This record gives sequence, C-alpha cells and structure tokens, in this order.
Amino acid sequence: MDVKDNKSQKRKGKFNKLTNAIRNIMVKVPLLGWLLGTSIAVIIERLAGKWVAINLGLPKIPVLFGFVVMLKKPFLIPSAFLYVLLIYILPIVLIARLCTGITNRIAEKLIKFPIFISTLIHIGLIFLTLYIWSGVNDYRLITLKLILVAVMVTLSLNIINGYMGEFSCSHPGFMALGAYASSVCTIILFVENNFFNIPPLLPEFLAPLVFPIALIVGGIVAMIGALLVAIPSFRTRGDYLAIISLAFTFIIISLIQNLEIVGGPRGLGGQPNVVSLPMVFICAVICIWTINNFVRSTLGKALNAVRDNEMAANAMTVNTRRTKITAFLFAAFWAGVAGGIFAHIIRYVNPGTFGIQKLAEVLSMVYFGGLNSVYGSIVGAVGISLLSEALRPLEIFKWIIIPLMLILVMIFRPTGLISFKDLDVKKLLRPKNKIIVKTKTGKGV
Repeated sequence: MDVKDNKSQKRKGKFNKLTNAIRNIMVKVPLLGWLLGTSIAVIIERLAGKWVAINLGLPKIPVLFGFVVMLKKPFLIPSAFLYVLLIYILPIVLIARLCTGITNRIAEKLIKFPIFISTLIHIGLIFLTLYIWSGVNDYRLITLKLILVAVMVTLSLNIINGYMGEFSCSHPGFMALGAYASSVCTIILFVENNFFNIPPLLPEFLAPLVFPIALIVGGIVAMIGALLVAIPSFRTRGDYLAIISLAFTFIIISLIQNLEIVGGPRGLGGQPNVVSLPMVFICAVICIWTINNFVRSTLGKALNAVRDNEMAANAMTVNTRRTKITAFLFAAFWAGVAGGIFAHIIRYVNPGTFGIQKLAEVLSMVYFGGLNSVYGSIVGAVGISLLSEALRPLEIFKWIIIPLMLILVMIFRPTGLISFKDLDVKKLLRPKNKIIVKTKTGKGV
C-alpha cells in the first residue's frame, strides 16, 4: 500500500508541476495577446478552414466548435477535435505566447494614455474577432446576435436578483413590452403592412438611423411597466415581489394576446431588417459599460447595503425605497432594449415567446454565471446560450442535461461560477510583466 501511495503521490506531484508550469507561462500573457491570438485564429479559419475540414473528413467548417458535428455523427469526434485543436487552440496559444513581450510593451505604453483609448483598442479587437468568426455562415451570425442580446438581459436581471437581493420574474414581460413597442414604431414608420393599414411614413433607408430611437421608446415603455410592479411590490417584504412580478408577466402576455391591432396570438411580423452585428455589438458594449458603472457607483453600493441589511441601510440615511425603484426601472429599461433588438433580429415577435420558458432560460443564465457579478452574467449568458445551441441535436435530452448541470452548480457553487466580481477595466487591461521590487536585503519580491 505504501508503494502504491508513493507512486500516486509522485504522479500527482508531476501533474501539479506541469499545470503550474503551464499556468505560470500563460499568466504572463496580457489580454491584448490573447485577443491578438484569437483574431489571427479566426482569420486562419476563414482562409484555410474549409481545406482543413475537408482533409480531416468533415463535410464543412464546424459551426460551433465541432459540438454539433460530434453529437450528430459521433464517428467524426476525432476529426472535429483535431479541427478545433489545429484552427483554434494551437494558433491562439502559440501566437499569444510568442507575442508576449510585444503585447506587454504595447500594453505598458497604452496605460500611459487615457483608459478609454486602450479600452477602444481591445473592444475593436473583440469586434474584429467576432465579425470574422460570424462571417462563415448565417447560422453563426444569428447565434452571435442572440448571445449578445442574452448578455444584456442577464446583466439587467442580475441588478435585481443579484445586486438588490430580490427575486424578480418580470423580465420576460419587460422584454415583451420593449419588443412590441419598438416593433410598432419601426413598422409604422418604415413598412407597408396590413396591421395598421397606413403607408410608411418615412423611407426605409432611414430605418438604421431611427432604430436606436425605437429601442429607447421600447426601454421607456418597459420602465413604465416596471413602475406598475415596483410601486405595490416594494411596500411589502419577502417573496411578494416574485409573486407580483410573475403575475405581471402573465398579465402582459394575456394583454398582448388580446390586442388584435398587434396581431394578438398570431404575433407581429414584418419588422425592417435593421439589426446588423455592429449595431448589436455597440448596444451590448454600452449596456455592459453603463451597468458596470451603475453597480460600482454610490447608488450601486447603496443597493448592496439594502440587500445585506435594509434596516441598517435605512438607519444610515439610505433612501431604500427610492434606491430599489431606481434600480428596478434601470434594469427594466435594458430588458426592454434587449427585447426590441431580439424582435428585429427574428423579424417576428409572438407573446408565447416571452412565457415561462424564457423566464427559466434567463434565470438559469443569471444563477449559472454568478450573482452580483458582471463577469458572471457574461459567462452565464454565453455559456448557457452556446450549450443550448450545441445540444440542439439531442432534442428533448438537452432539457435533461442542462438542468442537471445547473443542479450541480447550485450544489457546489450556490452563488454561481463567478459571483461578487465586478468588471475592473484598469486591472483587466494592464500588462502582465513581472514587477521586481528589491527589499533592504537585496532580494527580489
């Protein structure tokens, strides 16, 4: 037994040394290096992806990193794995590691300028990567757009369920209000339709310019709906907000189903095709930036105080009622904007889209990623969205696998994968050079 224990300990020691060596190498690469490696990897895929796929026995370029191919045709699992290894993993790691010195020097120079310059450069690299990756086919493009919408919805719900510490079920209702309000605006202005029986008021080429105003209108309508929930629910305590907000969602769905002017249960279609990837990406970036600033502001800290102990916060002169209502309306606005973008991506909106299934999907993203965390919301939205698409070939079985994963996360990480962590841009963009500080004894620290 002692010999076996010694052998197992040696194997564990070697494995730990290997993982520590890899981590020490990779931790020196700044974010700029990883983004550079990723952008070059997707360029390689656009130039040589089809050739590599055919030579590995794949019928075409895998749409979602080979997961769909693996599930549909299990005998192609080795080929799909090799494709991901050759096209994504090896180029990203090699380029990021080889360019560590250059990217660290660039990052050092960038931090001497105002932070927004470095931020714009990093955001530009992210957009370039996503734009090239999604240009392979339309399926990737629409999936990416819907993932960005999911990030916006998850972040807005995390304000209420995470930072405020309440449990709201009203986000599908806010999305429905925003989707229908913005759709009505754009259809009346730019589309000849059978619902309103009026000719378009403006030429269609102006639609991309006016569309942001339609999104703001959708967000304001969602805020008005949120006010109807907030006024009665915040006079109570406990789980009453969950009950009232769930009732609100059912009321909104029932109201839309009985409004024939917007299609009733048949839905409303014919929205102009105005949602490009740059527009969705810019909206998502603005949403992340404003929500991150909100939760890091004085009002966000007051919201955390209300969550931890409302009576103590009230005793410390925090207007708890106004703080909660402000946060609730702010979250509803972004849910309405996300609903408007969603309706114009699909170019059809139906009241059944915003039912219990949408509520379960958004809640799973929030609690899977992590409460009280901007990072967690992004990880949760991207992870659940990609997992849902990747497991689509399994049909009904994917609704067994995803809940099981959520149960495991709730058991081992009750607050989510990345909880209580805000987005610190300065820390994220700084170089990863090892700083040596000499002590009095002359040793480096």
